This record gives sequence, structure tokens and C-alpha cells, in this order.
Amino acid sequence: MAETTKNKLGLWTSTSLVVGNMIGAGVFLVPAAMASYGSISLLGWIFSAVGMFFIARVFSNLSVLVPKSEGGPYAYTRAAFGDFAGFLVAWGYYISIACANAAITISFVSALSTFFPALATNAVLSVLTGLGAIWILAWINISGVAVSGRVQLVTTALKLLPLFVIAIGGLFFIRIENFHPFNSSGDTFYGALSTTATIALFSFVGVESATIPAESVQDPVKTIPRATMLGLFIATLVYLLGSVSIMGIIPHNVLQHSVTPYADAAVIMYGSNARYWASGGAAIAAFGALNGWTLIQGQVPYAISKDKLFPAFFGWKNKKGAPYAGIVLTSSLVSLFMMMNYTQGLVAQFKFLLLLATLTTLVPFLFCSAAYVLIRFEKKHLPTGGWLSSLLVGCLAFAYAIWAIAGSGQSTVYWGFLLLMAGIPFYVWIAYKKKKDVEG
Repeated sequence: MAETTKNKLGLWTSTSLVVGNMIGAGVFLVPAAMASYGSISLLGWIFSAVGMFFIARVFSNLSVLVPKSEGGPYAYTRAAFGDFAGFLVAWGYYISIACANAAITISFVSALSTFFPALATNAVLSVLTGLGAIWILAWINISGVAVSGRVQLVTTALKLLPLFVIAIGGLFFIRIENFHPFNSSGDTFYGALSTTATIALFSFVGVESATIPAESVQDPVKTIPRATMLGLFIATLVYLLGSVSIMGIIPHNVLQHSVTPYADAAVIMYGSNARYWASGGAAIAAFGALNGWTLIQGQVPYAISKDKLFPAFFGWKNKKGAPYAGIVLTSSLVSLFMMMNYTQGLVAQFKFLLLLATLTTLVPFLFCSAAYVLIRFEKKHLPTGGWLSSLLVGCLAFAYAIWAIAGSGQSTVYWGFLLLMAGIPFYVWIAYKKKKDVEG
């Protein structure tokens, strides 16, 4: 038994996957992005946290209703709505992971530029550093989920340390006048709240991470729900305390122009050298997030290929049990997307890809919320709460997902929809081939 469980993800490793994937380097910049709206942005954090609580409950409960289902959002959508809906969710989610990992890599290189200034000016050096990070983590993940899990646990602990030091220590440096004005956006209360909540929303993407490698999780029926909710709680605590501290330390008119708000707050609190460990925290945050999402980028296509909805080679595993073909192919795609950002003339295309990926991170929330209600009422005797509470959680999660998609912007919805539709010819070909194989 010990042999089978030691290579699986336990509670704390699964929790670190959730926290690590949610908290990337981007969180170090969010306080500055929020600053132009005033302290109403704190309500935006709370609004998004409440909405994501219902999304997290949906994923937690689905992991019990559809146990040991590899692929998370894909598996749950397919269980409720069939192959086509499952494929569309998986297709968009897979593309969004590749785009997101490219962006995380760029954030990692940017954070390192504090220590190595040449990375900020030398595109070749930046590309080589980014490629090094992508392929080192690909190698780690090919070494097996246990190795990747240990890296994730260590990097998550290391990234949380500076965040909590600033978030908690900053409470003693707060000046109340820095929280004024409450709403400086010039927009209505609802408009400002909606905008800040939308900005905050994307810091919660990744809450579904523990559900994806379900077969590699120890006692998944118990571990995945606990890891999902605990991960959400830890991330929310970091976000809220960090935002309160930074907004209270740095004056509003200064914060909105800061490109390193956590580092600037650290300097005020602990002196000029603190900038380096704050930047180091951002680099570790990006590296840890890239590791977690590299694990996911192998697990998602592996799960789909098992159901014969993706090419069979995505299902190839090595002796360590790692879906190496999917990791290598997707890492190649991530490398290509990352290099686009450093290539003159392709920067606009890279940003366009990120825009396309935005919607496809939200669509799984929508489908899974609906799937939860459907599956819960089909499986009446499983311990995931009463019918009324299940219906309430599912409906509130669905409403929040609709709001999040609408709030992502008209162009995002339009181009994201086209990206999903672009997967249809691929699905038709796969379905036709699958049918022929069955007939043959």
C-alpha cells in the first residue's frame, strides 16, 4: 500500500497545487492595477472571493459525485453533457493553459530582471532564460507527479513567505488616510465594483487544479474537496491582507503608478534591500505556478486521449507514470508562444492569444456549475448536501460564471467563442475516426 501511495499527491501537496496555480507573479502587480479605483477595490476582492467560493464548492462536490475522474472540468462536463461539450471545454482549456504558461514564463523572466538587469534589455537572453525555465520544469514533470508535487510544495511555501510577511507586517504600517478616496474611478459604485471584481477574478483561476490529476491523488474523494477549499481560503487570505496592507502603506496617487507594489511596500517597511527578496518572491511565485500548470498541461490532454477524443499519443506514459508526450508537445507550444512576445511584429499576436485564452478559462466554470446540478439530482444518495443546498450552490455558481464571462468584455467573448468553434472541425475528425475504429 505504501508503494502505491508514496507516489501520489496528498492533502498538502494537492493544496499547494491549488494555491501555487492561483498565486502566480501577477498577484504582485494587482494592487497597482486596482489602485486607480480606490479602496472600493477591497470590496471587489470580497465579491470575487464569495463567487469563487461557490465555484470551489461545485468542484469539491463534483470530485465526490464523479470520483477519480481524470481531467477535472473536462471529465465533469463530459459526464453530464456528453463527448461534444466535454471536448469543447477541454479544447479551450488546453489552449488557455499553453497561453497562460507563456505569460507566466514572461513574468518569471521579468521578476529575475531585478537581479539580472540584462534580462530587461536583451531579448535573446530573455528568450533563453524563459526556454530554460519551461524545459527544466518539463523535465521535472516527466520525472513523475511525486517529483512535481514536491517542487510545488516547496515553491508554494517559499512564495507565501514574503507575501505573508508583507501582508501581515504591513498592517502595522497602515495609514488610514491612504484608503481615501473610496471610489476614485469616476464610475458608479456598481461600475467600479464590477470592474475591480473582474480584475480580481483572474487571480482565482486555478481553484479547480486539484480535480485534474484525480488518479494521482491519494484518497481523492476526501483529499480533493479539502485541498480545493483550503487552497481557496489560503489564497483569499493572502489577497485580502496583502491588498489592505499595500493600500494602507503606499498613498493612492503613488500606488497606481507603481510597477512593483509589493517591493515598494517592503522597502518602506524593512529598508532598501527588501526590494530584492520581494522580487525573489515574485520569481518563485512565477516558477511555482509554471510548475503547477506544466503538470496540468500534461494531465488534461492525457484524460481526453483516454476517451479517444484527442490523438492517442497524448496518452503515452513513461515508467514514472507521467504523460510525457503531452508535456513535451505542450511545452513546445508554450515555447513558441513565449518567443512570440520577444519577436518584433508578433507581440500583438501574443497579446491576442492571451485575449482568446481569457474566455476559455471561464467557460469550464459555467459548464461545471450546470453539470453539478444535473449530476447531483441523478445521484441522489451521495453525501454532498441536500437537494436544496445543492441547487442553491449550483445556481449561484452558474450565475457568477455568467457574470464573469460578461465582465470579461465583448471582444474577449467574441474571439473566445471563435476559438471554441475552431475546435469543432477537429472534433468532427476525431469523432469520425473513433466511429471507424469501433466499426472496424
